Amino acid sequence: MSTVVPCTALTGVYTIDPAHSTIGFSVRHAMIANVRGRFGAFEGLVKLDGYQLSRSEAYLSVQTGSIDTSSPDRDTHLAGPDFLDAATYPLMVFRSAGLADRGDGQFRLMGHLRIKDVELPLHIHLAFDGATQNESGDHRVGFSGTALVRRADWGLGGNTSDETGGVLISDKVRLNFDISAVRLSRSYAA
Repeated sequence: MSTVVPCTALTGVYTIDPAHSTIGFSVRHAMIANVRGRFGAFEGLVKLDGYQLSRSEAYLSVQTGSIDTSSPDRDTHLAGPDFLDAATYPLMVFRSAGLADRGDGQFRLMGHLRIKDVELPLHIHLAFDGATQNESGDHRVGFSGTALVRRADWGLGGNTSDETGGVLISDKVRLNFDISAVRLSRSYAA
């Protein structure tokens, strides 16, 4: 059960719990439907500074070969050299560079996303979903977020035309994050 917790009580280092978190995406296919997928292997840390939220930090590392769109042939193609090139670039990494409080539990997490050998700025619209302590005494926080990226910026596949002259896969990809993280330590290293 989530309870309202003062920000200062949340100060600490948290590890992302992959069993209760999702790193996903959606992209328009043939401009008529969304194809959704997720990455099954990732890890990350969140440092929350409840005294000065802008000093909070996040780090996320995703194994590119763990892509899953429920289509093995498509997954192989997306993990291949035309898109993520998981054999050469097994990880994509996000490192935060700042956090802006937008009020009412809404934040803008600024940072850099590295895919393949390209690192570009990424802004994530983030919502604080709550905090709880379970029967074992584990402290847990939850966040959800979205970001919009362009595949071409990272050199992720070209646009193939369909029979009607449109593009088969949109250049715009919506990233979706549902994060549950467990506190490792109450201390915060500035």
